[in-house]
Amino acid sequence: MKQVALYLSIVFVSVSCSTKKETDAVLKIINPLSIESLKMEIPENNPQSESKIRLGARLFFEPALSRDSSISCGSCHLKEYAFSDTVALSDGVGNKKAARNSPTIVNVGYQPHFMSEGGVKTLELQVIAPLENEDEMALGVIEACRRLNQIPYYQDFFQRVWGDSATPFTLTRSLASFERSIVGGKSPFDDFIDGDSAAISKNAINGMSLFYSDRLACNTCHSGPLLTNFKIENNGLAAEYGDNGLFRLTLDPEDKGKFKVPSLRNISKTFPYMHDGRFKTLDEVIDHYARGGESHPNQHQAINGFELTDREKNDLIDFLESLTDNRFQ
Repeated sequence: MKQVALYLSIVFVSVSCSTKKETDAVLKIINPLSIESLKMEIPENNPQSESKIRLGARLFFEPALSRDSSISCGSCHLKEYAFSDTVALSDGVGNKKAARNSPTIVNVGYQPHFMSEGGVKTLELQVIAPLENEDEMALGVIEACRRLNQIPYYQDFFQRVWGDSATPFTLTRSLASFERSIVGGKSPFDDFIDGDSAAISKNAINGMSLFYSDRLACNTCHSGPLLTNFKIENNGLAAEYGDNGLFRLTLDPEDKGKFKVPSLRNISKTFPYMHDGRFKTLDEVIDHYARGGESHPNQHQAINGFELTDREKNDLIDFLESLTDNRFQ
């Protein structure tokens, strides 16, 4: 945290007071907020390859992986919305609804755990969940492989990539490889912290100062290059939760209402917000934290309310919008 604060102070000073040459020299310091500072952990049994990524991409948009062939992974993770959905709960097969909001999968390869409560430890295992879930694709990985092996196109594709047919191993690893390839980190915010003083507006710079201030302390949880610490926390959404998050796995009362802290990158495109999609706008999200949450016993201690003027609120939103990588269109 101190490293980030120091780097931001250097950025603010350098872009406002220095010549471009001086700014460039200062910003040769390793940027702790850049995606490039992260290292993606790739499983030894699933190294990345272009052919595997292409197969995974084809499978990601393949509706045959759902029971009635009506939806694909891409139906709930729309590229133009940073691979998230635009509704609170995505449509599953048979007019069913998913239990939780579909999160963005941009930069998912950097995450240490998966699902809203962080209960799945690898991306290869995570991709099984929607295939098996009765409210989502409702097909199952075994039947999915059987279907794919009856399609000549996939028979050939899997043989070329794996020297094997579609199996739970080759299917899950192909999908995981594609998802790891979805990396975003070219936003106006990134250009600004790399030294381009004109990349974001003065209002957004003011909003950034608020975001990283002790007064709001947003970076208590939304820190680092992805603006998440990846922890599982209760953010005070309700006094009583219908979906108790991590508690469903641990049965520990102290885990009630705890969900994974999401990345704020591309936040302007990943509405609606929270695990259940209850907030449609960033205004509503900020209002929730300004109120100090709903005083759940497990609520994170940093959520205790604050006051913002209308201008400050707009500046904060301008900063959040500067986190958008517009290559996802």
